[in-house]
Amino acid sequence: MKSLKRVAIIPARGGSKRIPRKNIRDFCGKPMIGWSIEAARASGCFDRIIVSTDDREIAELAKRFGADVPFLRPPELSDDYAGTVPVIRHAVEWLHQHGEPVDYACCIYATAPFISPEDLERAWDEIYRERASYAFSVTSYGFPIQRAIRITESGRVAMFHPEYFNTRSQDLEEAWHDAGQFYWGTAQAWLEERPIFSEGAVPVRLPRHRVQDIDTPEDWTRAEWMFRAMKSARVTE
Repeated sequence: MKSLKRVAIIPARGGSKRIPRKNIRDFCGKPMIGWSIEAARASGCFDRIIVSTDDREIAELAKRFGADVPFLRPPELSDDYAGTVPVIRHAVEWLHQHGEPVDYACCIYATAPFISPEDLERAWDEIYRERASYAFSVTSYGFPIQRAIRITESGRVAMFHPEYFNTRSQDLEEAWHDAGQFYWGTAQAWLEERPIFSEGAVPVRLPRHRVQDIDTPEDWTRAEWMFRAMKSARVTE
């Protein structure tokens, strides 16, 4: 049977606005991107680990952690509006054009310190077994989204879905959201820019305590607390 070529692609542009230099800022003793590269290496899933960046400092640091940086990402894919799918498509296209075609590519975010090698392996098993276009990490909401409220222009409160006001929480359907860690995909799915949130994707469920979006300084502080707590718990087990 043909050996499937699998690559990890870590997008890491240099222009983070809310947390400057977020991709290489120290997180619990290591540059943030270092955690993602090390998890990819430890998983044993990949023939190659590539960092897609427009920033030479990020490129040099990524190489020190064992990743390849065979190209610098073009400016049109490095601004605030560049989406994940076009960025990964660019990397897959580059590999194909340079005689290194791949069968599967896994996008791993550079700001996902809670990512684990075991989850990457589990997601690979899922996408391969299910013959899906994508497999990506999800986690559940901690509160029923059907009972969400908004603050009105007058400063008062209104429900988004008032029809659920009297419905018990346990009777409402559980909702999930993207955990923002990784997205396995077939090379063809990336090249065709198929939508990730679709029937063609399988979910890889993660517990809420291992998921933290890091977009603000407050998020960063909370993530470090959680990370250290989990490290401490593992040491004392």
